Amino acid sequence: MPTFDEALKEAGEFGRFQKRVFLLLCLTGITFAFSFVGIVFLGHTPENYWCRSPGAAEFSQDCGWTLQEEWNYTVPAAKLTDKSADSRCLRYDIEWNSTSLSCVNPLLHFSNHSLDSVPLTACQDGWVYEETHSTIISEYNLVCANAWKLDMTQAVLNLGFLAGAVTLGYAADRYGRKLTYLISAFGVGMCGLVAAFAPNFPVFVLFRFLQGVFGKGTWMTCYVIVTELVGSDQRRIVGIVVQMFFTLGVIIIPGIAYLIPTWQGIQLAISLPNFLFLLYYWLVPESPRWLLTRQKKEKALKLMRTIAKHNGKYLTPSYSEIVVANENVTNPSFLDLVRTPQMRKCTLILMYAWFTSAIVYQGLIMRLGIVSGSLYIDFFISAIVELPAAILILLTIDRIGRRLPFALSNLGAGVACLITAFLSEDILWLKITIATLGRLGITMAFEIVYFVNTELYPTSLRNFGVSLCSGLCDFGGIIAPFLLFRLAALWMELPLIIFGILAMICGGLVLLLPETMGIPLPETIEDVENLSRSQKSVKKQKKLNTSPCI
Repeated sequence: MPTFDEALKEAGEFGRFQKRVFLLLCLTGITFAFSFVGIVFLGHTPENYWCRSPGAAEFSQDCGWTLQEEWNYTVPAAKLTDKSADSRCLRYDIEWNSTSLSCVNPLLHFSNHSLDSVPLTACQDGWVYEETHSTIISEYNLVCANAWKLDMTQAVLNLGFLAGAVTLGYAADRYGRKLTYLISAFGVGMCGLVAAFAPNFPVFVLFRFLQGVFGKGTWMTCYVIVTELVGSDQRRIVGIVVQMFFTLGVIIIPGIAYLIPTWQGIQLAISLPNFLFLLYYWLVPESPRWLLTRQKKEKALKLMRTIAKHNGKYLTPSYSEIVVANENVTNPSFLDLVRTPQMRKCTLILMYAWFTSAIVYQGLIMRLGIVSGSLYIDFFISAIVELPAAILILLTIDRIGRRLPFALSNLGAGVACLITAFLSEDILWLKITIATLGRLGITMAFEIVYFVNTELYPTSLRNFGVSLCSGLCDFGGIIAPFLLFRLAALWMELPLIIFGILAMICGGLVLLLPETMGIPLPETIEDVENLSRSQKSVKKQKKLNTSPCI
C-alpha cells in the first residue's frame, strides 16, 4: 500500500495550498515573540524613582517646589548622584506637619546643619517615578524589596511554556493539531486581555502564566502542522522560515513599545492579534498525517484530494489505501519516547540540546547587549543579529545534512564563549565581536533543534515529543538569569565559561543523532529505530543516480 509521503508527492509537496497555509501559520511566530520578549518593555525599570512621602508632597504643593526639590528633600541627598539602591529605597523620617518648617531648606530644622544626622526610614507609602512610558514597575511598585517580583514574572511565563509543552503537546497528539491551536490562540488573547486590566500583581502573574501555557500551544502546534503538510525536501525551508517570523516579531516589538505610552496598551497590542487566528478555523486544515494515525482515513483522503485540487494536481484512486502505520491507535506516552534504544538516545540528547540552547541564548543576550543609550534601538539591533543565522542554515543543511551544522553551531558558540571570557577589556571591540559570533552560533543551534526534533519523532508522537523535549528549553529559560547573575557575582566571566562548556558538550552529543536529510518523516517508532538504515539507503540511491551509464 502507498505511504502518506508518496500520496503527498502525488498531490503536491509544496504547492499553492501548502504555501497559503504556511504563510498564515507563520504569523503565529510574530505573536509568540511578542509574548516571549514583551516583558523587556512591560517591565522596563524607570531611570529615576524615589520614595513617596505624602507629607513632603503636601508641603511641596504649599511651597511651590519643583519635582527635583521635592526629591532632594525626600531622599538622602548625599546618595542621589549615584542613584544607588539605598537612596531609592530610603527617605528622611520627618514629621512634615510641624509648623516650624520653612519652605527654604526645611531639613535644616532637623539636621543641625548636618544632613547625616537626619534619621532615615524605609519606603512606606510607595514611590514616585519619572518615566515617559508607564510600566508594570510603577503600576505594582516592583522596586527595592519587591524587585525580585519582576524576575518572577518572566520565570512564571516560562513555567507556563513548560506546562503548555506537556499538556497541550499531549492534547495535540490526542485530540488534533487544529483544535489545540484554535483553543490556544483564544487562550492567549483572553489571558493577555485580562492581564492588561489586572487589579493587582497576583492576578497579573496568574494570567501571565496562563498566557505562557496557551502561547506554547500555538507555537509548537503551528510548527508541527506546517512540517507535516509538506514533503521532506521542503521541511528545512518551512522550519527555518517559521522561526524567521519569530525574529521578525522580535524586530517589530520595539516599535510597538515606542509608539504606545502605557504598558496596558502594549499588552493589548501584543495579545489581541491572537483573536484573528480564530479565523483559521476556515482557513487552516487538520494535519492529514494526524488523521491517518487516528484511523480517520476518509477525512484524510478528502483533505488530500482538496490539497491536490488546489495544487492543480489529481490524486489517483490507487492512493485510496494510504496508510502511515499498521499498529493500533494509542495515546502518546512519555514511556514511548524512551522505551526503545534509538528513541531513548534521541530523547535524552534533544532534551539536553534544548536546555543548553536556552541557557546560552538567553545568557548571551543578557550579558552582551548593545550599549547605545536607547532600549528600543538596542533591542532592535540585537534582533537583527539573528537574521544571518537562518541564511547560514539554509545554505548548509541541504548540502551537508542536519547533524554537522547542528554540532558546529554549538561548538562555535561554546568556543566563542570561552575565548570571550579570557579576552582583556583593553580589546573590547574584539571581545564584543567574538561574543556576537557566539550569539550567532547559538541562534543557529536554537533554530536547528526545532526541525531536527520534528524529524526524529514518529507522527503519533511528534507533537507530544517536540513539546516535551522543548520543555527543557523553558526550564533553561527559568534558571538562565539566576545562573548568570549568581555566577557573575563571584567572577564576571564565570557564566561565559559555564555557557561554553555546556555548548561544547552539546556539540559532541548531537553527533550521535541519526542524520535525517532526505529521509521521509518517520510514521512509527520502528521507522525511528531504522533511521540509520534508511540513511544508508538514501546514500546508496544517490550514488546510483550519480553513477555514469554503462
